[in-house]
Amino acid sequence: MKKLILALAITLTAPVFAADNAEVKVSVKGMVCAFCAQGIEKKFMAQKEVESIQISLEKKYVKLKFKKGESLSNEKIIEILKESGYDADIGK
Repeated sequence: MKKLILALAITLTAPVFAADNAEVKVSVKGMVCAFCAQGIEKKFMAQKEVESIQISLEKKYVKLKFKKGESLSNEKIIEILKESGYDADIGK
């Protein structure tokens, strides 16, 4: 019974840990150079919710990591990219 309670407690707290390290990966169409990546990085780092950003020019994606308890809606992420001149698809 103790093992069952422990397993249940661990299972119920797992989503909390995932929310603390929320990340989103976005495919970006049209991003071809370091200047493109620099502009995108600057736009997202200006958002108070964003802790860090990882950009792959080769694979054409942007991965955003949010601060604890923070996030941006998919719509806001796409809006920021469109304002920067890019099309985007949000995945995991």
